[in-house]
Amino acid sequence: MVTEKEHPWGRVDETGTVFVREADGEREVGQFPDGTPEEALGYFERKYTDLAGQVTLLEQRAKRGGPAVDISKAVSTLSSTISTANAVGDLASLTRRLDALGGTVSELTEAQSAEEKAASEAAVVERTAIVEAAEALAAADPAKTQWKQATAELDALFARWQTHQQEGPRIPKAAANELWKRFRAARTTIEQHRKAFFADLDSAHRDVRSRKQALIEQAEALAPKGADGIPAYRNLLEDWKTAGRAGKKQDDALWARFKAAGDVLYGAKAEVDAQENEEYSGNLTLKLALLEEAEPILAETDRTKARTALTSIQRRWDEIGKVPRDQVKVVEERLRKVEAAVRKLDDDHWKRNNPETKARTEGLAGQLNDAIAKLEADLEKATASKDAKAIADATEALDTRKAWLKAIGQ
Repeated sequence: MVTEKEHPWGRVDETGTVFVREADGEREVGQFPDGTPEEALGYFERKYTDLAGQVTLLEQRAKRGGPAVDISKAVSTLSSTISTANAVGDLASLTRRLDALGGTVSELTEAQSAEEKAASEAAVVERTAIVEAAEALAAADPAKTQWKQATAELDALFARWQTHQQEGPRIPKAAANELWKRFRAARTTIEQHRKAFFADLDSAHRDVRSRKQALIEQAEALAPKGADGIPAYRNLLEDWKTAGRAGKKQDDALWARFKAAGDVLYGAKAEVDAQENEEYSGNLTLKLALLEEAEPILAETDRTKARTALTSIQRRWDEIGKVPRDQVKVVEERLRKVEAAVRKLDDDHWKRNNPETKARTEGLAGQLNDAIAKLEADLEKATASKDAKAIADATEALDTRKAWLKAIGQ
């Protein structure tokens, strides 16, 4: 039998009733009639050990900075449990440890309140930034807004708002409500601007579609004219370019019809060109032969011979007639080159024989000859006097006048 002296915190009487010793006496905690006193006390000691473990865990939570409110509730609940606990052990020490936690909880509450306040203020700043970004989108000029991009940005801002609201720190209800009102107002404004913009755009597109439809009908009406309708079609094309946009899908479909009407005209023209090319291929052979005859004139220096030969070639050239369209530029440029050479021979002859020009040239030649005679006399004097500087000056001036005289062909 375990005696009172053998256990400091409890005893078991002869009936198996177990008592725990407290400051104001002892208290019955239960009965264990079917076991030994050691087993009875051991059973209720284990209950005490469980309570002590709970107190230790609570102390560790407080030390790690767990939520002060939760710890405070746990202290209150555990204190009530210990005060009436059916356990054997130093229950008073557990109560003192819980009382000591009260001060820790107060400090923890104060520290966590400060942290929560700072986090809340930071959250207000972050959420305000989201609102201001939405308001900036709402303030943009609707006519200059890229709506696909703006809509994506607004959706991203709303997603940020939801994430911040669900996962971020709590903020004061009044601030949260005010920020939401601003965000909702900005989003409403953006949506109104977007709807108005696309309504105006749809109206503009309808007008453009009407104009382009009319142009298509005019273009299709040109089909009976064939190639002769191409000038009118080109005028319609200029009108098409200034008609505006009707939306990509609509524009593509309208353009396909307009182009098809033009293809009919250009197809008719291609048939005419093909027929003409076949008809004029013989003319091309004749003109190429004439060019072979004409191009030696490029080396002719006798103006009269060159002009006579070219005149004959030009007469025959005109008599031959048209050549295939894709060869017109090629053969014409070769003939123009010969004509330019003959024209230059005429121009050079005129310059040399123009009475006015000839008179000026002869007058200048006389002046140069007089200057040369004087310079030659000066050179003789300088040579006789062995004046090196005078010799050099006279020689240089004399060479210059002779070069001028040669330049004017005298």
